[in-house]
Amino acid sequence: MCVLGVFGLSACDDIDDFTTSPNNLLTFSTDTVRIDTVFSTVPSSTRDFWVSNRSGKGLRCTSVRLEGGNQNGFRVNVDGVYLSPEQGYKANYIEVRNKDSIRVFVEVTTAVNHGDAPKELNDRLVFALESGVEQKVVLNAWSWDADFARNKTITTDYTITAGKPLVVYGPMTVEEGATLTIAPGATLFFHDGAGIDVKGRLVCKGTADQPVTLRGDRLDYMFDYLPYDRMSGLWNGVHFMEKSYDNRMEFTDLHSAFNGVRVDSSDVARQTLTIANSTIHNCQGHALYVENSKVTVENSQLTNALNNCLGVEGGDVLVNNCTLAQFYPFDSNRASALSFSALKHPLQQFVCRNTLITGYSADEMMGGKPVKDATNEDAAEPNAFNYQFENCVIRTPEVTKEEEKPHFVNVVFEEKENADSVCTNHFKKVDGDKQDYDFRLAKTSVAIDRAGYKDRPQRHAARRATRRRSIRIQGGEDRRTESVGVSIFTISPQHPITTSPQQHLTNKSHHLTTTTSHHL
Repeated sequence: MCVLGVFGLSACDDIDDFTTSPNNLLTFSTDTVRIDTVFSTVPSSTRDFWVSNRSGKGLRCTSVRLEGGNQNGFRVNVDGVYLSPEQGYKANYIEVRNKDSIRVFVEVTTAVNHGDAPKELNDRLVFALESGVEQKVVLNAWSWDADFARNKTITTDYTITAGKPLVVYGPMTVEEGATLTIAPGATLFFHDGAGIDVKGRLVCKGTADQPVTLRGDRLDYMFDYLPYDRMSGLWNGVHFMEKSYDNRMEFTDLHSAFNGVRVDSSDVARQTLTIANSTIHNCQGHALYVENSKVTVENSQLTNALNNCLGVEGGDVLVNNCTLAQFYPFDSNRASALSFSALKHPLQQFVCRNTLITGYSADEMMGGKPVKDATNEDAAEPNAFNYQFENCVIRTPEVTKEEEKPHFVNVVFEEKENADSVCTNHFKKVDGDKQDYDFRLAKTSVAIDRAGYKDRPQRHAARRATRRRSIRIQGGEDRRTESVGVSIFTISPQHPITTSPQQHLTNKSHHLTTTTSHHL
């Protein structure tokens, strides 16, 4: 019994064997905690790191303190103890036993820095050991002043200009009779659940040198190499409602929304929306969805969406010199690059010229032709279903029915190519593992020299005079041919995707209901 008692006492002594030797030190999982860029006055996400003791003896910190106190807005929790203002931004007598670890959490809310550019902030977390040795971990952040709009309703003409970023919380509603103009170079950052609801008119008027950017407000990183900006579904997107007409999005980069752009049913005789020289990318819903409206999309990129990159239900839609590419990585049940139908509304016309339609699936185009009525009988007067494809490259089985062939003029069908060859042959980069995309055409793309010259976009004066400048902006080549897809004159911004890679090469089934004929 005495031996056992001595043994127990010895074990206890060993556990509580703390040292004051300066040779025994803590080990940190990082020497610098970086919180990237945050908007001033807005709390950051939380960073953490581990403090370990591998010295062979227990160590006590007489204090753990923020060196700068309250000067920079950092907040720290050490092993469950908050370094509060009341305690002088420090904690006393923190123990780290031998072969043990504690966890430290760091956040920051920065003050307004009264400047247009981000400002760097640094502080240090000081671990003062009983030996007198001080060990330090650097805390680093960048603070960026922004303007804020919360549940903003626009009732008269209003212009958002370049300058400070604008952070939007809740819906930004453009009422009937009002026009919201977003000027060249302006960037709007939308919080989760925020978006633009347009009852009046929206004009996103960017330029090649100064595009308009619409994106989520997360500036931090999911992982060191994956910014949250590359996630989908960060905000609600842009919604054009029933009585909204004459909208325009030009040189606009919209990405990482739920539905990128949604257009409600309206008067097909009036132009609802024109999209030109723009990118809609990485959406958790549709990239662009049009219901029974008149919409024109030219020289633009619609890429990577869980639903369709372009979904059309009735209306009058013109697509010219566009790239529709479906490489959405987050869900193997992703829909198609293109879906158009007349199941609910007459399709007055759907014309697609000089456009590349492709993706991972062997069939990236779906059509929905109404052949049954509500009683499942042959419809006496089915909805109009008028469509035409000219000078396009489409990843879909070749049309063989004689009645369908006139709808496809100078079309290249890609059904025999596998997904890997489609990726590498068409585009500069499609890397689903690293979630990195560059949808500019590769030299090997069959889309090069396939477009109809007379149908290329002609919107800009002195187009040939600006050819060299435009090539430099995009980094493209001086090609004298006209290519299917986005032309070399656009900015074509790229936004690699984030989060963990998904299985890409799947046999997806996204055919429409029994009221749909696959090949029209």
